[in-house]
Amino acid sequence: MTGNDDNPLGIFLRDRRARLDPVTYGFSGSRRRTPGLRREEVAQRANVSATWYTWLEQGRGGSPSADVLERLARALALDPVEREHLFLLAQHRLPQVKYEAPQGVTPRLQSVLDAMTYSPAFVRTVRWDIVAWNHAATKVLGDYAAFPPEQRNSLRLVFGHPQVRERMTEWERDARAIVATFRAEVARVGATKEVEAFVAELCEQSADFAAMWRDHDVRRYGEGTKHMRHPLVGPIALDYSVFAVTEPPGLSMVVYSPATPEDALRVRQLVDGEGAAGKP
Repeated sequence: MTGNDDNPLGIFLRDRRARLDPVTYGFSGSRRRTPGLRREEVAQRANVSATWYTWLEQGRGGSPSADVLERLARALALDPVEREHLFLLAQHRLPQVKYEAPQGVTPRLQSVLDAMTYSPAFVRTVRWDIVAWNHAATKVLGDYAAFPPEQRNSLRLVFGHPQVRERMTEWERDARAIVATFRAEVARVGATKEVEAFVAELCEQSADFAAMWRDHDVRRYGEGTKHMRHPLVGPIALDYSVFAVTEPPGLSMVVYSPATPEDALRVRQLVDGEGAAGKP
């Protein structure tokens, strides 16, 4: 191993610095012997000492704080994967999660949903906004397209729509599990501040939600069984699993499958057109 290989953080910083166009970031592009930004320019953008930054690239700067690493990530225009790598090199741990609201799903992810013919599935954000779903979900769980986008939210549906509550045969238990899981997920992804207004609105609109939120329960929602009463085919039990979506980040995919052969028959009847689900 060479001396340079002993300083992977310095190698990474120099490499990313060399990729930046000086003119793009407000610096002169002339009289440069090497491509990219100079050390003092990165230090200026990160609001750190040029001497200290030089030492950091040389492996003499010590262990930078999380705040300094965040500033370096911005100064070097790192993407989320590069930012994580920077923290791993500098502190041997991942950075604190930085929540960004997803804007939707990719066509490839939608095709994955559509391929599950008899497994109702949808994708939700950390705020539990439903941003994508498949045909089976429309037929079995409800037609999310019938609602305006701002109303396509699991919490709004469970606590704000009587027909949804009527379909949930174990509403109290399931509602408490949903609230506890929502609280845990919001904290895990660092989105507590981002959902404050949303939670306040739900508390004002639903006394049930407000009471459950005040309990401060937390739990995971990885797997379980959902029991419902469909207006066309009667009771249905669905096993569910929740999967994290890595691209775009901040999304989860919830997939349901019939719990018994009888449930599978009822789902097939709905999906194959022997009934219509109507609004959720």
